[in-house]
Amino acid sequence: MQRFTGKTSLIAAGAAFRGDLEFQGAVQIDGKVLGNLLTLEGLVRVSVDGLVEGEVRAPHIIIDGEIIGDVYASQHVELGPRARVRGNLYYGLMEMAMGAQVEGGLRPIKEQGRPLELPESVDDSQ
Repeated sequence: MQRFTGKTSLIAAGAAFRGDLEFQGAVQIDGKVLGNLLTLEGLVRVSVDGLVEGEVRAPHIIIDGEIIGDVYASQHVELGPRARVRGNLYYGLMEMAMGAQVEGGLRPIKEQGRPLELPESVDDSQ
């Protein structure tokens, strides 16, 4: 969260936000969001008591609470030991602690134009 200092939005514990939220920087969910969260360059953190009912799309997502909906972490997702995801999880890189639960598919996002196999020129030398 340090990288987004000064640009952090907070849905406090006990608060409920209804609707879609588009933001820059970081957002921390300690309460409830009934809607979708979207950022093209930023971080979503769902704390242990946080709940999101909707789709979450961000480059970086840290889940310690619950998300009911699909999650799209284009770069990195971190699932804490009390994370609960009911939906499909699309990710660039994933860290998952023991105890985290995902009820849905785990789908890595393949980067375009960067195949894992060696280039042909290397294979030609016999």
